[in-house]
Amino acid sequence: MKEIFKLIGGLLIGISAGLLIAGLILLICTDITIPQYIGKLASVEAMETGMLAFGGALMFMLSLAIVIPAHEAGHLVAGLLTGYRFVSFRIFNLTLIRENGKTRLKRFSIAGTGGQCLLTPPDLPLDKIPTGWYNAGGVLANLLLLILTTPLFLLPLHPLAKGALAIFCLTDAFVMLFNGIPLKINGMGNDGYNMLFLHRNPRSKHSLMIQLRSNALIQEGIRPKDMPDSWFVWEKDIDYSNPLEVALPMMYASRLIDEMRWEEAYEKFDELYSHRDKIMQLYVNEIAGELAFCAMVTGHAERAREILDPKLRKYIVAYRKMMSSKQRILCAEALYLDRDTEKAQEIYSTLESTKERYLLQGEVESDLDIIRHFLATEERPAT
Repeated sequence: MKEIFKLIGGLLIGISAGLLIAGLILLICTDITIPQYIGKLASVEAMETGMLAFGGALMFMLSLAIVIPAHEAGHLVAGLLTGYRFVSFRIFNLTLIRENGKTRLKRFSIAGTGGQCLLTPPDLPLDKIPTGWYNAGGVLANLLLLILTTPLFLLPLHPLAKGALAIFCLTDAFVMLFNGIPLKINGMGNDGYNMLFLHRNPRSKHSLMIQLRSNALIQEGIRPKDMPDSWFVWEKDIDYSNPLEVALPMMYASRLIDEMRWEEAYEKFDELYSHRDKIMQLYVNEIAGELAFCAMVTGHAERAREILDPKLRKYIVAYRKMMSSKQRILCAEALYLDRDTEKAQEIYSTLESTKERYLLQGEVESDLDIIRHFLATEERPAT
């Protein structure tokens, strides 16, 4: 959506600049006056063209607002019908979750995604857990939507209504093909890719099931250190270009932070960071943030400053209201780099007072506990 808004904004700026340049040329090279030029721009034909362009862009936005929720609803229905249990349902940055037996609405987002439906898999052996329908559900929902709307072209609609309907159908078809044709986008497989990949790659399927189960527990307030040890294994021969495989060592290293085993966590995140040229950017940002955190608390201040460049800092600040781990990193920076205890205390107080807003409650409990530990520790590594 952000890219679309940028595109539209760029087009509007380009059109405005073009009109301005054309006007200057006409004023210099012809006898036309400024009022005459403005009059031509304000003619009925020009206004109609502008209104049609604006209406088309608006209809495309409205179409996305319908098509994307329908896509995620397809995942939800297909997953529930094949034995999965509801965890969360996100459209853009609005997320519906079940918490303590109640349905709640919270804000959460992931860069590069317009929505996400997360379920937890049935308690079955790995080879018996279905993944095909869960992944195919979104594409099937878009296909059903297209089948239901296409016959409307047979009705005696106004030309403008038919144009709006055409934009809607094209948008739906685009989302369906974009998710259905097997692709990797910024290192992450789409639905079609996952349907094929998980079927023939048990290791990635195992990783996905662990991630779904741990995510469900974290939302319920369970910390990583209290989850089964068998979920946290550092595999050998990791395919760092495969996000599903990289997720498990990231979980392993993150659990070390929850257990306050700082030196071990630093080593593991440093190893992950050394493969950043193969790992997708979203994960690189997460790894870099945690590596900087571990560097600060283990006395590697210069390494932390090196990693915390403006780009990473911008990422951390942007996500601090959605992911409590970012507040933990900012608190560590205040304590270990800036030596500003008052600022660190302020970050802690803010997180404590707003903890119910966060989606991942287990992560919040972990981060608050770690920050309390830091604030109670008077001795800190030298900078």
